[in-house]
This record gives sequence, structure tokens and C-alpha cells, in this order.
Amino acid sequence: MKNTVSLFVVVLIVAAGFTGCQKLNLNPQSWLNSASMRSQSPDEDDDSSELEKFETKVETPFIGEYTQITGKNLIALQGVGLVTGLNGTGGNPPPSVHREALLREMRRRGVKNPNQILRSPSTALVIVKAYLPPLIRKGETFDVEVYLPGNSEATSLDGGWLMESYLAEQAMIQGRGLLKGHILAKAEGSILIPPMSEEDRKKGTSGLLRRGRILAGGASLAEDRDLALYLRNDFKSIRNAQRIANRIGSRFYHFDKYGIEEPLAEAKTDKKVVLKLKPRYKHNDSRYLQVVRYIAFRETDVAQRVRMQKLTDEIKIPEKAERASIELEAIGKKSIPILKAALKSPLLEVRFHAAVALAYLDDGSGIKDLAEAAREEPAFRVYALAAMSALDEPEAHLHLRELMSMTSAETRYGAFRALWTLDKNDPFIRGEDMNGQFLLHVLQTELETVTTHDPNAKPGGPKNGGPMIHITHRKHPEVVLFGSEQEFRVPLTVRAGKVLITGAPGVEELTVSKYAVDEPLQRKLVSKNIAVVIRTAVEMGASYPDIAQMILQAHQP
Repeated sequence: MKNTVSLFVVVLIVAAGFTGCQKLNLNPQSWLNSASMRSQSPDEDDDSSELEKFETKVETPFIGEYTQITGKNLIALQGVGLVTGLNGTGGNPPPSVHREALLREMRRRGVKNPNQILRSPSTALVIVKAYLPPLIRKGETFDVEVYLPGNSEATSLDGGWLMESYLAEQAMIQGRGLLKGHILAKAEGSILIPPMSEEDRKKGTSGLLRRGRILAGGASLAEDRDLALYLRNDFKSIRNAQRIANRIGSRFYHFDKYGIEEPLAEAKTDKKVVLKLKPRYKHNDSRYLQVVRYIAFRETDVAQRVRMQKLTDEIKIPEKAERASIELEAIGKKSIPILKAALKSPLLEVRFHAAVALAYLDDGSGIKDLAEAAREEPAFRVYALAAMSALDEPEAHLHLRELMSMTSAETRYGAFRALWTLDKNDPFIRGEDMNGQFLLHVLQTELETVTTHDPNAKPGGPKNGGPMIHITHRKHPEVVLFGSEQEFRVPLTVRAGKVLITGAPGVEELTVSKYAVDEPLQRKLVSKNIAVVIRTAVEMGASYPDIAQMILQAHQP
């Protein structure tokens, strides 16, 4: 039975917004002209003229026209760290600012004989780099990269463990050396080197063994990162900042532990409004920002009704459906009837955009259409699955479970990730903690039967997608087995770090053993079931990178 390793990277793309304006050509013309000539400055009173009560314009000013969003930037972090547990591939680092920095940190921590430790072939000095993501909360994790300096005597980080290191904003200033800023994170964990064949590993493929990644190895020590809106210079004022905060707060809010409603926007200065993320948009913050930009800065009830009528027509046009759905989502729950009506369209693109907006309005009427979009159209798949993960409804669980049995590896893992976001304890996907290093998910997809159209299915192929193994190389250290009955083929000889797995031709059991200096021999006979072998190897001390490499070796012909 062939095992495959599939990678799935979700990229969220912010669709470019555009603005436009139209006027209703209503009679009498003289009355319309007098109503339309009022000031458009956002600093004017909304009730400055009685004529505004009869405003019939569709030229609605949006918040995005007066503001610029910040806080989506990555913050580059760097530090120096010590990797231990290397199998003779370490080395004494030459004199450098990095060595001096590491020695100072080791002395500060009370480490005895730091120079002797650095000279050991089982240790290596590494540069630790990471990017603090936007919207991260204090204590949340992120990926970290480590690499050997160019002049290092060490040759490989394979099997290494990064000791706890601190990361800060740093800059190399001529004449002043390496200057550190505030410490914003710490990092620690086992190092995952890029996947490679055993042949490439023996060749010592250029540079690949000298760098690696620690999945979720960084933890933020900084205060929560929020978004901010900055008013244009020609519109900035305390009053306008407060009005923008009020408009956003009336649309997006949450309840504190006492049940008191709190707006998610707060005016801080005459030009800055701090914006918190609505939890429903946690996995699609770009959508959240689009919706915020299309919240009306000022609009009468009559003007809003006229605009909604215009959007009712536009959402049925594929070229305009995305923009129309975002505007309707920004208006709020009163737009739900319009979006539900769009679900009757024969065009998948129209139904998809309407269903996404409904999902973020906490309405599951479009779940079936989101599942269809994820299944049939690759361009919609990421967004459809993200929207489904925002709907904690039984129907969403059922559709995601069926999508995990599709032929497309991208669809299967995407559906798994969406269901995991909805409910980590769902019995079908619940993971096993492997010594705190990673999660092992064993899905019984062999018991599933797909009843809907599978666009990638081949004649005579399995009706449940067949067996598949997914190993992550970013964010979440996990192994997902699509099919609980998958087995290793014999003959087999693979390694999981210091753990050796062997099986002669025709045997029904594999031998899992570990030989290590100053440790008793460990040896165990287990079935060929992949999940059983993984559990046994971890019990003997195998790490997540070890398991990933083991599976890759077994997959090679």
C-alpha cells in the first residue's frame, strides 16, 4: 500500500477593492439637485439639513475611503541559540559577535564551563530567526528557523534540539556591532530539516543539513498585536476618529465576561483607531478587513435601502458578486434575505460569494454551496473551507467529513483542518498527543463512502479517496493518516532518529529497536500498522522530525 506525503499551504489573498458612485435619476430634478448639493465632508453634522431625511443618493462614503489599515506587517526577530543532541556533527564556533552573545547568555543562566560545552561535537551555535505574525496574542506560537553561520565547523543539524533562546529585534550598526531591541519571543524545540532522500542525505546535500525549522517553536512574549486604522491627514480629527470607531463598533462587537457589550474599535487619537479582530474571522482576517473598509461612514436609512436594492441586482452578476457580497456583509444581518435569495442562482460563483457572506453573518443557509465550491472549484476552495470553519453547525461537520474522503489531497487535508478548527475534540479527527511534540490523527476514512460528485475520481478508483499520509512542515506539527488500516510494506529498513524499524520479506510483524550508548537496549515486535509503529517509535524517544523522515524513507521506492 503506497503512502503519500502531501503538503497543503493556505494562502489568503486580499481582493482589491474599488469604489464607485451612481445617482438615482428621480424627479423632480430641481428637488434632487438641491438635496445633492450638501457638503460631503465627513466632519459635517448628519442632521444639518432637513433634506437629508429624503436622501436618495447611492454615493455612500465608506470607511476605507478615509483610512489606511496598519498592523498586518511581520516583525523580524533574531537571536543566538545552542543546539544539542547532535550525533558528532557539531563543532566549536569560531570567535564572533554571535559566540560572545551566546556566552553572555549562558553565563547569565548560570551554565558552568560554557566554552567546554561549545567545543563539544554534540553541540552547535546557531542563528535563530523568526517573524512575529500580525494579530498574534501573547503566548501563541509560530514557526522558527535556525541555521549554522557560514564559518561554522558544524556540518549538520539533523537530530538536534534548540535550547531555549530569546528573540529580539536586532540590527548590525557599523562601529557599534550587533544592537538588540526588546525581547519579543522565545524559541525551543526539535529541528526539522528539509525532507530529502537517503541518497541525498548520504551525499550531504549542499546546505540542506545546515538549516532547519522548528514548527510552533516560537512563543510570543509581546503584548497582543492588534490592527489600527489611520485617518487621512485631510480628515483627521477627534470627532472623525470617534465616528469611525462608533460605526465599526455598531457592526462588530463582543461581550465581556460580565455580558457587557464592547465595541471592537476604539479611537485612540485624532488619527488612530485601534481595531480588534472578530473571533469568527480568525482564520480569514483579510476578509474582516475588507468588510470593515466597506462599512458606510455615513448613510441615511433611505440611502441604505436604495443601495441594498442596487446590491440585490449586482450580486446576481458574477463579475460584481464578490464586491456586492462584501458590501452586504458589512451592512449586517438585514442583508441576509438578499444573500439567501442569491443562493438560488444557477451560477456557482454567485452562490459561493453569497454563501461566504452568510457564513460570516452566522447563517448556515449556504453550507451546501460552500461544500460544492470546495469540491468543484480549486480557486474557491481555500475560502470556502475557511467560511465553513466559522460555522459550528452539524451540517458543516457532515459536509467537511465527506470532503475528507475526496480524491484531491488538497481538499482532504483542507477539510480536516477546517473541522479541526471547528472542534478539536471531534471523535473522527481527535489527535493523540505524542510526548508533547506533535499530534497523531488516525482517520477511519476507509469506512466512508462519498455520495456526491468527486471531480478527481478515476474510474474504478476508491470511493473514499484511498489511503494517504499528510505530514506538515509549517505551523502545526502533526501526522494525519487518512485510513486507519495503512501498513508498511516489507522488506523494510528505515530509521526514526536512533530508532531502527526492520522487517524481512513475508513477515507479519516489524522489529522496532533502539541502540544508544549508556542506555539499555530497547526492542519490540509490533504489527505493520503505520499508526502502531509511530506510537512505538515515539515511546522509544523518536521526535517529530524523526517520524517525518521515517515516513519519507518508507515512501521511497
